[in-house]
This record gives sequence, C-alpha cells and structure tokens, in this order.
Amino acid sequence: MRFPSPLVPARLLRRYKRFLSDAVLEDGTEVTAHCPNPGAMLGLRDDGARIWLLPNDDPKKKLKYGWRLVELPDGHFAGIDAGLPNALVKEALAEGRIEALQGYSLVRPEQKYGDENSRIDFLLSEPGRPDAFVEVKNCHLRREGDWAEFPDCVTARGAKHLRELTKIAQSGGRAVMLYVVQRTDCTGFRLAADLDPAYARAFDAARKAGVEVLCHETEITPDGITLTGPLPVDPAPQARG
Repeated sequence: MRFPSPLVPARLLRRYKRFLSDAVLEDGTEVTAHCPNPGAMLGLRDDGARIWLLPNDDPKKKLKYGWRLVELPDGHFAGIDAGLPNALVKEALAEGRIEALQGYSLVRPEQKYGDENSRIDFLLSEPGRPDAFVEVKNCHLRREGDWAEFPDCVTARGAKHLRELTKIAQSGGRAVMLYVVQRTDCTGFRLAADLDPAYARAFDAARKAGVEVLCHETEITPDGITLTGPLPVDPAPQARG
C-alpha cells in the first residue's frame, strides 16, 4: 500500500494530547501533525526522533501533516498509524497473500457479532466451510531482543475482543487473532504480559479454547507499507505474566 503522496522527513519535538505532535521540517519550519495512534507508543515518541510526515492539501483538514513513520537505527522503520493494519490485511486478503486465510471467496469487514456489542474486523466466508472470524491488532512495541510485543498499554477493548473470539472457538467456529507488526527490526512475536496482565490471561484462555494466533510482519519504506510473511509466535507467553 503506497502512501498517497511522498513523505517528508522531520525531527519530533513532542507528542501530546494523544493525537497531536510537533515537529521540525528539514528547512527549519515547525509544524503540528496529526498522530494517528492513541496508544503509549513506547520507544517511538522520544523527542528528537527522526520521523516521516505525510503532507496534505485538503482544505477540510485542520492539520496539514500526518505522522506516519519513525526511522529506527540501522535503516529500519516503524509505522505508527494504528488504523493502517486493517487496510493492509484487507489488501493482502484480496490478493491471497495470507496463506492461513486463503480459500475464502467472500471477505466482509466490520461485521457485528457476539454478545458484547462487538464488530469483527473481517468475516471470511466460503460455501462448504465454516466462517472465519478475524480480529486484527496493530503491534509496534519492541523492548528486548528481536521480539515484537503487544500490547504497549492496558487494553480492555482488546481483552473484550479475545473473549468474543473465545466464545466462537468454544462453539466450534473458526476464530483468528492476527497481529500485524509495523516495524522492520523484529523476528518473532510475544505478549507484553507485564504491561497488561488481564489481556495476557484473556489471550491464554483464548488459545486454550482453540483461537488461532497469527502474526505477520511488514515491509516499510517512505514510499509505503506492505503486509508480508508470517512471524513465529512465542508458544508460552503466559510464563512472563
């Protein structure tokens, strides 16, 4: 998925009020950019970080820049748009690039399901096969080694989604939790159980009930972001909770 216009490099001054950030462009101009991420963004919001902004000339938008990437050491990148993984997965499903989810002719996003007033990110259907309920989560936390971790803060909503997927699996349906790693310096995935023990417990219960856990990495450049191959998932994340 290519960005709609070329990104421009900048230096982060501060991120504040969750959805706002100030940065300095290479010509010295200070701008305010929308930050499309309400999470903690641990390790990605340090003052002085080299970031990449998407400019826009939409008269309906108050802010003329949107923060999209953080440039990491050794030429790596992290995507900070928490809403982008759903679009990446939708594109990959349409092109048949997620091997574990191939063979479904109908892909319906944002379908109501469960009994907690939830919406599943994708409902996959194919005659003769059980529907697949797929929930997508954005992951861009790395703290030690080459592990990508989720979540980066407490997420009661995320735990609710796991409970709904658990019920589907317990009733004999196919339930899938898909984590999208929006950074290019990770080789595996595990839970950050210490940051949200309740989510870790819900995750463990979901796995035991038969919820499938998938994780895919991404290719990230200032030109665009693409969902690529699978990453291994830590088989015993509850051991650190």
